[in-house]
Amino acid sequence: MARTGADIEPSERCEFCSLAVAPGHRHVLELATRKIVCSCDPCALRFENVVGKWKLIPRDARRLNGFNITDAQWESFSLPIQLAFFFHSTPARKVLAMYPSPAGATESLLSLNSWDALVADNPALAEMQLDVEALLANRLNGASEYYLAPVDVCFELVGLIRLHWRGFSGGDRVWHEMNKFFTRLRENSLPTPNLRVEAAHA
Repeated sequence: MARTGADIEPSERCEFCSLAVAPGHRHVLELATRKIVCSCDPCALRFENVVGKWKLIPRDARRLNGFNITDAQWESFSLPIQLAFFFHSTPARKVLAMYPSPAGATESLLSLNSWDALVADNPALAEMQLDVEALLANRLNGASEYYLAPVDVCFELVGLIRLHWRGFSGGDRVWHEMNKFFTRLRENSLPTPNLRVEAAHA
């Protein structure tokens, strides 16, 4: 049964007009602060293809099948864990690398040459929308998953880890929640061409 406005929790409201919004509502990014705010559909559409202080975050994630990256390339990013996301920040005028931690999202220094080499091997990365779309890489426990994902999805993962992390290793609950997150992302992501096949025919 569809939910009505009366059924929706009062905390779920558009931050522009205060209209109650349902789960799955749109988000908008404030570029200067990287603050993500909730938006109803009418307010969200005001920011579609508009240049200004706010930018509409896309809805869909795309799985990058056959993503080309070597262990040496990954190590060149100097990340402390095998989970991170990368996005173009227009205020910072560079690509930023972030990884989840018990304290929240942590920024890592990123070599521009390393990123340029990765884009050269994976042309789909050149299609990332500035500020609001990211390369999300999951290499935990032998995984090899790469997505072009909306930044709100990436920060949802950060929040999930921060909320459920316990002790030194995180505890069973946080790993369970991360597995659920990536299972859902896998199931809901749009298909993309196999990048290795495309490269072989280029």
